[in-house]
Amino acid sequence: MKRIGVLTSGGDSPGMNPAIRAVVRKAIFHNIEVYGIYGGYTGLINGNIKKLELGSVGDIIHRGGTMLHSARCPEFKNPEVRQKGIENLKAHGIEGLVVIGGDGSYRGAKALTEQGFPCVGIPGTIDNDIPGTDVTIGFDTALNTVIEAIDKIRDTATSHERTFIIEVMGRDAGDIALWAGLAGGAETILIPEENYDMNEIAERLRKGQERGKKHSIIIVAEGVCSGTEFAKQLKEATNLDTRVSVLGHIQRGGSPTAADRVLASRLGARAVELLIEGKGGRAVGIENNRLVDYDIIEALSKEHKLDLQLYKLSQELSI
Repeated sequence: MKRIGVLTSGGDSPGMNPAIRAVVRKAIFHNIEVYGIYGGYTGLINGNIKKLELGSVGDIIHRGGTMLHSARCPEFKNPEVRQKGIENLKAHGIEGLVVIGGDGSYRGAKALTEQGFPCVGIPGTIDNDIPGTDVTIGFDTALNTVIEAIDKIRDTATSHERTFIIEVMGRDAGDIALWAGLAGGAETILIPEENYDMNEIAERLRKGQERGKKHSIIIVAEGVCSGTEFAKQLKEATNLDTRVSVLGHIQRGGSPTAADRVLASRLGARAVELLIEGKGGRAVGIENNRLVDYDIIEALSKEHKLDLQLYKLSQELSI
């Protein structure tokens, strides 16, 4: 293999830039040319493809977001549209493609693989919802962003003796809410994977008040309901005075943590190795601190499973 391409797709996540850097420099180390596809799958079908050099990825390891930019591309579900993208890759002599992104990005890579173009997926999403890997690129940074916000909001909650509801990202996966809630000492955590009992939450808050506790933090994953909606439900059940903070896209930005930079570097380099070995249609991940790779089609047939033992622990520690 003499030429490979790399693109980022879907929602950006901190660590995508270090992953791009690793792909480019690992490939050039092995005398392979690298081409960046700008704008995700949209850029692929529009032919927005440029050659990357060592200097192209200089000073990006510490930057959040993605230098290749990203976009949603619903039309990529059409086989004819994907074929146009493949033709654009072949026009540049590109023989393999590294795709950095989440579930939707993997589906695009899977479809390209099925049409005969070898792709390797790298899990880049703050949601941590990709099967086959213990952690995804960007999750650690997003988690630390949320924890920092929780710590600051708790100062105000303590000062004003109020209950604060913090809405975090996580439409289908509760990893951010669960990990941040546990690390931030939240009294209640709501995740999409588990139903909640308002009576139980109200009772927990009541017991806290009885022992002199005058403030609480409640973490709500957006996939459960909005923070505002939950605040109304809580008001009806307890008549508590609450405040709502929606962290929103702040969770996606910022300089990647050391953990995300190292993970991205390892996964990016491994993706290039797989293409060199002639192994397309794969995805890379990490399990028990060991790099793994698996069939990307098989990966998408599996379901991401939240560690419910952590959820149980959070309930035990929030008494």
